[in-house]
Amino acid sequence: MEVLMRSCLTPAYSSQARSPLGEFEEAFHVLAQGERPLTLPAHLVCEQPEEDQWPVSRVRAHLAHPATSPALRTETWREVVRRAHRLGEPWNLVAVAMTVPVLIRMLKRQALPGHLERAEVEQGALAAVATALAELEPGHGEPHRALFNAADREVHRIIDGARRRARREVVDETATLPPVASDASGFEECDEFAVLGAAMAAGVLRVEEARLIARTRLGGESVKDLAAARGISWRTLYRHRRAAEEHLAAWVRPRMRTV
Repeated sequence: MEVLMRSCLTPAYSSQARSPLGEFEEAFHVLAQGERPLTLPAHLVCEQPEEDQWPVSRVRAHLAHPATSPALRTETWREVVRRAHRLGEPWNLVAVAMTVPVLIRMLKRQALPGHLERAEVEQGALAAVATALAELEPGHGEPHRALFNAADREVHRIIDGARRRARREVVDETATLPPVASDASGFEECDEFAVLGAAMAAGVLRVEEARLIARTRLGGESVKDLAAARGISWRTLYRHRRAAEEHLAAWVRPRMRTV
């Protein structure tokens, strides 16, 4: 379990660092290859196998095959979990790595906030699986579902938390700026900052887009100065602001009161 938890719980990686899921995949395939690959009885996942033992990588691939019955899939997962509980490493790593293809698909469906690193979400998902694995009761009806659900809950917790923090940051950053009149002042009697906050809450604007509009339109900062501070072209920043404002305007117009 030491290798497993070290991979799951190390500090968040930078955007240039390797993916935690990718590192698990590498460790998993090392176990499944070589002269003495780690194996499982083939009959667990295949009704009429030609060989008695399959490498764990082949077993995992067969689990995802549509022809594999739910009963065989569940039986295979029960055996993997049983070995993880009774034998420890490397079966703890194998059990978590068995979930990686599902975790990859799960994360592809998520729209991550721009300031949230994917590595942080991957680490959270892996740690949730490792924790759920240790807490599974013997003979659990669907151990794989319990592991997947634990990861899904943690992924949503991380994403929701990041969005709440982003909204608070925008409110904190814009609260000290003086309000000015705008064409959207009739929007439910809200000031401009409230409109930006509502647009973020609705997913219309990302945190960096709301900050850009607040700082340059409402706070009077120069787009060129801000672009220089960020090390990007001022033309690029203008394009980003224009695109964000177009999205905001399209969202605000039908919500403005009819005078």
